[in-house]
Amino acid sequence: MSIGAHLVELRKRLMIAAAALVVGMIVAFVITDPVIDWITGPIRDITEKRGDDFAALNFTNVTSAFDLRMRIAFSIGIFVSAPIWLWQIWAFVMPGLTRKEIRYTVGFIATAVPLFFLGCWVGTLVVPHVIELMWGFTPDGAVNFYNASEYYDFVFKLMIVIGVAFVLPVFLVALNVAGVMSGKAILKGWRVAILVASVFAALATPAADVVSMLMLAGILIVLFFAAAGVSMLFDRRKARRNATAGLPGSTA
Repeated sequence: MSIGAHLVELRKRLMIAAAALVVGMIVAFVITDPVIDWITGPIRDITEKRGDDFAALNFTNVTSAFDLRMRIAFSIGIFVSAPIWLWQIWAFVMPGLTRKEIRYTVGFIATAVPLFFLGCWVGTLVVPHVIELMWGFTPDGAVNFYNASEYYDFVFKLMIVIGVAFVLPVFLVALNVAGVMSGKAILKGWRVAILVASVFAALATPAADVVSMLMLAGILIVLFFAAAGVSMLFDRRKARRNATAGLPGSTA
């Protein structure tokens, strides 16, 4: 294809992706009330525990409530329309890839996307405990008036961070496939991985809920060792191919 044809194809893919996002936002806008009710749940719990108007969601200007609903609709719309815009990206890039690259890309996407959504779901369980932990640092005599926009940013970003944390093992495997790190090099970092997973789980779950902490830390540790194991299998396959071709093994 010529450059002009590529640009026409890109415009077509972008228009389809944008249309899917708009439809997703319209659908998501309808369900913003349950979402707002969910994200403000920790605030209501805090108020009930204190027995007074200790915490509240604060809208600082006339359009704040509408802006919050639009941001929620945009975020949910991205997730709802993800199958369509991901396919548009894939359909545009795929013709330029080799069969091997297509195989690896499909494998990474098929693994990373479910792990990311699993991490976001875990984030929905973790967020209330983090908010409860943070309000515990409020000094006596003070109150918490959470700015609606900043409060939503905190909740949304925390969920994204946990989702990305679940995808990190996939990136480790990608680095191995690219020849940047060997499986043994990844496995050597198991002590650091266990420490980071334990600290993260301890901060993300309530102090009294040891079971939740162990479950979250266990999931992250299992994902790390799974990435190391898959990388070591790839290293063995590379070594066998190199031996068959008479080439030295990988020393990455």
